[in-house]
Amino acid sequence: MKDRIVLDVWVPDLTFPGWMDRWYEQGRDFEKAHPEYRVNIVGQDFWTFPLKVAEAAAEGRAPMVAEIYFYMGQAARDMRNRDGSPVFTSVEKAVGGRTEILGEPVVIDDLLPAFRDYYSLDGDLTSMPSGGTTSLLFANANLLRAAGVSELPQTWTEVEAVCDEIAKLRNGPAHAITWSNHGTFFQQALASQGGLLVDNDNGRSGRATTAYLASDEMLAWVEWWRGLHRRGHYLYTGKIPDWAGTFKAFADQDVAIRFTSSNDVNYMVQAAEQSGFPIEIGIFPYNEKVPYVGNAVAGTSLWLANGLDEATQDGALALIQFLHNPRNAADRHKFSSFIPITRASYDLLEEEGWFDKHPYHRLAYEHVSRYPSGATVDPALAGGVPLSQGALFGDFAGNQDVMTRAMGDVLAHGADPLVRFTEATLEAQRLLDAYNEYALRNGFRDPAGTPGHSLAVESFSEASAGRDYSAADLEKVVRLKLAR
Repeated sequence: MKDRIVLDVWVPDLTFPGWMDRWYEQGRDFEKAHPEYRVNIVGQDFWTFPLKVAEAAAEGRAPMVAEIYFYMGQAARDMRNRDGSPVFTSVEKAVGGRTEILGEPVVIDDLLPAFRDYYSLDGDLTSMPSGGTTSLLFANANLLRAAGVSELPQTWTEVEAVCDEIAKLRNGPAHAITWSNHGTFFQQALASQGGLLVDNDNGRSGRATTAYLASDEMLAWVEWWRGLHRRGHYLYTGKIPDWAGTFKAFADQDVAIRFTSSNDVNYMVQAAEQSGFPIEIGIFPYNEKVPYVGNAVAGTSLWLANGLDEATQDGALALIQFLHNPRNAADRHKFSSFIPITRASYDLLEEEGWFDKHPYHRLAYEHVSRYPSGATVDPALAGGVPLSQGALFGDFAGNQDVMTRAMGDVLAHGADPLVRFTEATLEAQRLLDAYNEYALRNGFRDPAGTPGHSLAVESFSEASAGRDYSAADLEKVVRLKLAR
C-alpha cells in the first residue's frame, strides 16, 4: 500500500473528560472511510493555541486544519507563513461549489445562519464553525415561585421586577442574580442593541482601526448592571471572570438567577438536580427601550491551511464535512452541549426524540434562530433570523480584558461609568493600534514580537495597559462620544 496522506489537525484541548478521546475517535472513523489518509489529531493548550499555530507557520510546519477560537478571527486572517503567504485560505472558495468531496456531502449551505454569518466576510465562509454557543438565563424555579414569579424575565425591566420580588422573600437569597464579569455578556448586550465594539461595521466592512467602549449601547448595559448591583440584587464576587464563583452561588441557592453560556446547560441542570431544585432556562434578557437587533454567538471554527496540494486539500475538506455531517454534529451536541451547527443535525436530534427527553437543550438553537417573542425589531432588518455581526479585530482578548477591568472598577470601587469606560476606550485603542501596526508590517511572521496579549485567547491580566491618560486625552474621547 502506498504511503497515506497525513492530515495534521490541531485542536484546543479543553481538558474536559473525554474531550480529546472523542477527537481521536472521529479521526479513526474518517480513516476507516478514507484509508488513503491518516488523521493526526494534536491537542494544544487552549489559552496559547493561536500563538502555537503562528510559531509553527513561521517555521514552515503549520497544520492542515486548525480549530481556532472566535476571538482570534482577525489574527487567523493576518497570520503569514515564512514566505509571506497567508497561513489560511477560505473554506468556501476551496470547496468551489462542489456538493460532495471524496464522497462526503458538503454541508456548508446547511449551516445555521447565525454561525455561517459570523464566520463569513463579504459573503464568503472563511472558516467552518465547529463549536457554537450563545448566552442564556438560568433560574431556580422554587425561588421564583416562592416570590410569586410565574414567568422568566425577557427584558431588562422584567429582570429588575423579578429581582425586586426575590428581595422581598423571607429567608431568601442574599442576592437575586449573578453572572461572570466576562466579555461574552458585553458582546451579547451590545449585539441585541445593535452596538459595536470597533469601527467599520465591527471590522466587517474594512479593517477595524478605532475602538470605542463608551458607546450609548455599552453605557446603557453598564448603567443597568450597576443599578442592579447598587440595589443589592446583583452578586459581584470581586473576581474576573469567576465562572466558578457564580456557578457555586447558583448551585448553593445563594442567587435565584444566573446568566451563563449555553455550553453550561449540562452542568447547570446537574447542579440543580444535586441541590434538589427545579431549573428553568430562558433567553438572555434584552433592552426593550431600543429595537432588538442581533444575537451574539461564540465558539470555534475550523481553518483550512493555504497552499496545500490537491489531494491533501481535498482530504482536509472532506474531513471538515465529515465532522459536520448530521450524525457527527448531533453527537457533538450531545457530548458537549454545543448548539447543533446545521439544520440537518437539529432535525436528526428532533426526530430521535433527544429534545423531548432533554428539553433544556432546545432553547439555545431557537435563541439564535429567531427574535424573542414580543421584541420590537428594527424594520430595516430583513428576514426572521437575528444578525450575528460579531466583531472582527486584532487583540480581541485584550479588548475584553480592558472592559472587564473597567466594569470591576465600576462595581467594586464606584467608578463613574462614562469616565471609566472612556479610559477603557483609550486602553483598547492602544492595544488595537499596536496590533494593527505589527500585523500590517510583519504579518505575524515573528510571533515572538507580537505586542502584548494579541495572540492569547484570554488574558485577564491586572498588569496590562496602565491608565496614564491626560485630561486632554479624556476630553478628546468624551467629545467623540458626544459627536456620535
